[in-house]
Amino acid sequence: MTRPSVCILGGTGFVGRHLVARLAQKNFDVKILTRARARHYGLLVLPSVTLVEADVHDAAVLRREFAGCDGVINLVGILNERGHRGKGFHRVHVELARKILDACRASGVSRLLHMSALNAGERAPSHYLRTKGEAAALVLKTADELHVTVFEPSVIFGAGDSFINRFAALLRKMPAVFPLACARAKFAPVYAGDVAEALIRSWDNPASFGRRYGLCGPKTYTLRELVRDTARVMGLRRVVIGLPSALSWLQAALMEWLPGKPFSLDNYRSLKLDSICNHDGFAAFGIEPVSLEAVLPGYLGNRSAQARLDGLRRRHNQAV
Repeated sequence: MTRPSVCILGGTGFVGRHLVARLAQKNFDVKILTRARARHYGLLVLPSVTLVEADVHDAAVLRREFAGCDGVINLVGILNERGHRGKGFHRVHVELARKILDACRASGVSRLLHMSALNAGERAPSHYLRTKGEAAALVLKTADELHVTVFEPSVIFGAGDSFINRFAALLRKMPAVFPLACARAKFAPVYAGDVAEALIRSWDNPASFGRRYGLCGPKTYTLRELVRDTARVMGLRRVVIGLPSALSWLQAALMEWLPGKPFSLDNYRSLKLDSICNHDGFAAFGIEPVSLEAVLPGYLGNRSAQARLDGLRRRHNQAV
């Protein structure tokens, strides 16, 4: 029996690492396109995984690397752009999706899994959600010629995530009081391992062709509750103060100019919509999603304990 072969874009990212590890266990031949092959030693050592240094925005490169693959998985996405007018989002989400579709046709690839986001749509309030929605609509239009499945997760958590860990870093820097924008925004956090499993189970499932699936965890939280739980697991005492809409906008407007854009006006606009599911996409794949409480202490608590130990060591060395 031949092993299925898949080319992954965004395979070195947070969700990608979870997915690649599971695909390797299930005897897939995995090719990952990446800008910096040498930085990802943890993936290089996995059996049947190949990392190719490539520019995923080069159409000729995509045609070449897709050749001979059974399918393609696109996990590429950004939460913020370098500019402020949406061009960065459009390039990464929409233009890349179009190049992937063209390369699939040219290379004879018939299977495409595409990562989108909850609330993605061309009328959404943020550049992020609008371009995610435009890309999803674009790939689904090819359902007659390609076997396409689109996934729309709520915020994804797990070791190495960019959501919980971002608030964890901010909580460490903020003594006593933590002013929080959009504190009432709702999320149904979903575990990265569950998202990866949904993609794998959809791979050869004809019922998933031409479909889009919302992926949510078993419980809904406000942003305030998520930040409070994060502080509690880290052993930090913080008073989380929800900011009114005007101050939330002001905080976003100021933080968007800080290095790394910890919070932006586009993030603020995305938070105007609650990131919760109307339908249980996991049910179609027989998956019972893991709760945040079951996973959060395992990676955030351990990091906090290590940070406290490192602090004690530094103070001891200074005293000697």
